[in-house]
Amino acid sequence: MDRIMAATVFNHICELGSMSAAARALGISRPMVSRYLAEMEKWAGSRLVHRSSRRLTVTPAGEEILKKTKQISQLSDDVTSMKEHATPSGTLRIACSHFIGMQIISPVINDFLKRYPELRIEMNINNHPVSLIGERIDLAIRITDNPEPGAIARRLGECVSVVCGSPGYLKSHGIPQHPDSLEGHNCLQYSRFAQQLWHFKDQEKKSLSVPVKGNFSADISWLLCEAAIADCGLALVPEIEARAALDSGQLVQVLADFEPRTMGIYGLYMSREHKSVALNLFLSALESRLSRT
Repeated sequence: MDRIMAATVFNHICELGSMSAAARALGISRPMVSRYLAEMEKWAGSRLVHRSSRRLTVTPAGEEILKKTKQISQLSDDVTSMKEHATPSGTLRIACSHFIGMQIISPVINDFLKRYPELRIEMNINNHPVSLIGERIDLAIRITDNPEPGAIARRLGECVSVVCGSPGYLKSHGIPQHPDSLEGHNCLQYSRFAQQLWHFKDQEKKSLSVPVKGNFSADISWLLCEAAIADCGLALVPEIEARAALDSGQLVQVLADFEPRTMGIYGLYMSREHKSVALNLFLSALESRLSRT
């Protein structure tokens, strides 16, 4: 087990006087705290705390060990602080879809490169997921409900979608009042969805899914917006993609009382222990960007 983490857990147990309180403060389970304490006692070769049903007291040996574990934690914090304040350099390889590259990464990447000129960023734009290990990708940004197993997933924000159509199309075909009425409309589809179902929640937060069909599909949401603007049909697209056309009146939102399914935007990477300064800073920059959209 991680002895630095074990030392941190022991410090919290001593400071808070409870293993349950230490678990809550550190965001780990109570059994995990017990395992770290057992590791510390094995490492020290003696009992460090007396446990009872009502209280927990530190033994004399524990008091001596506590002095050392505080030094270990302080040293760890100092090293982490140095890492966080280091200047990022080297190469950061990022994989994402066309939509994420244009709407999420593009607004932050230029300022990021100006701020850290010693860093090189390589972008892999691909609308199909790539292997982080096989393609030597440091960071993949994906919109998904189920981040892939084996990778560390950091939730950066949410992708909110809207159903919209052009004024011309709505004038000719009518404005749908309920998702069930989409059956009578030409629905422009995102081709990566295996089943052409559009998912919604009503005002009571009840879920409903409706089958849709149409004569155009694409795996780039910008193309779906362009087709909708050209009176070709209704599109279910990320709100951030359609925002300019909605603001200008080229597109009109419909079914506003029904919320399309919201999906998470995740940053995926392989190693928590060896996460680079550049990776950590870039994730924070994207998270800040998404909090403002």
